[in-house]
Amino acid sequence: MSEHKKPERDIEKNYTVKQFAEKLRRLADALEEGNVFKIQVANEKITVPADAEISVEHEREDGSEELEFQLKWKY
Repeated sequence: MSEHKKPERDIEKNYTVKQFAEKLRRLADALEEGNVFKIQVANEKITVPADAEISVEHEREDGSEELEFQLKWKY
């Protein structure tokens, strides 16, 4: 059996406030219902499983701050 390895990727996509809020609403609904969450980022379709690990990350350095909502899973 051959192992399916996906290419590494590190993409950051900016959204308008309205677009971001819509995606967060769809994500929240999927999480509450125990469903997968599907999203397309920079031309790649991604399916987040219902049991993905969820975390919030806060970073502060050099006069700026960053807040990340993360979902992690193995494929």
